[in-house]
Amino acid sequence: MHKAGFVNIVGNPNVGKSTLMNQLVGERISIATFKAQTTRHRIMGIVNTDDMQIVFSDTPGVLKPNYKLQESMLAFSESALTDADVLLYVTDVVENPEKNMEFLQKVQKMEIPVLLLINKIDQAPHSAPEEATIGMASKSIDASSGTVGGADRWLSAIVDKWHALLPNAEILPISAKNKFGVDMLLKRIKELLPESPAFFDKDQLTDKPARFFVSEIIREKILLYYDKEIPYSVEVVVERFKEDDRQIHINAVIYVERESQKGIIIGHQGVALKKVSTEARKALEKFFDKHIYLEVFVKVDKDWRSSQKELDNFGYNPE
Repeated sequence: MHKAGFVNIVGNPNVGKSTLMNQLVGERISIATFKAQTTRHRIMGIVNTDDMQIVFSDTPGVLKPNYKLQESMLAFSESALTDADVLLYVTDVVENPEKNMEFLQKVQKMEIPVLLLINKIDQAPHSAPEEATIGMASKSIDASSGTVGGADRWLSAIVDKWHALLPNAEILPISAKNKFGVDMLLKRIKELLPESPAFFDKDQLTDKPARFFVSEIIREKILLYYDKEIPYSVEVVVERFKEDDRQIHINAVIYVERESQKGIIIGHQGVALKKVSTEARKALEKFFDKHIYLEVFVKVDKDWRSSQKELDNFGYNPE
């Protein structure tokens, strides 16, 4: 008997979906930062054993779109509702359960297993020490019924709100950052997977090519080192990726929407761009385990986030 299935991760921005994805897969597949809207694409991470294949999908945070890029991001999230065998809906301990109700209503109608994950339970109120809260949380939710046991009132109140909204979901408290509850979650996912042959080769880790991870790692450094609107106005394209046994030569272009943004990215005498390039190169060397030659350029592509043609060129097409 072989099990295989698609386990899709959805939820609002900044609740820890990408951190959870990386913990479940055991590899750094998705970039994860403290900023919302870090993930822009639907990214698959594949876990293989002799008798099982789990195809996880990380998705952009659900939001009300303000421009075409965000429309594409929402489409990636909504596509994850159509082909899942198991759905992981991630929230956290501070989020308003009624945020983005239109998307949540679609989740309510789903007939597949839904696991509601209350993330960041390590962020307990001061009256509930972290160790005590995690200890109580481990006894508080029955994975097969979603019922509350000995949880403190803080966690119990959160569970009650979500149980009212998603009564058929199984509710699990986790801390993806601290790996609490991840093993229990993985065990439950394995129980829920259907019998099926593998969908991908057993040595495959993701559906994305190497160039994709180069652009994502560079974009991650931009998210970390620039403020306000700059990181959200940026797209990264890898124009050259030449690999041999010892090293990889990479040419990448950072696209921005305005000349003023180009100046900010480059910085005085190129200092800002050099910092981003250096940090990206270090991360890429760790990712590929090879020496990296990285050249980064900055170009202006006016209003690319609102151009369907440019979005298609950049790969923002959910179909």
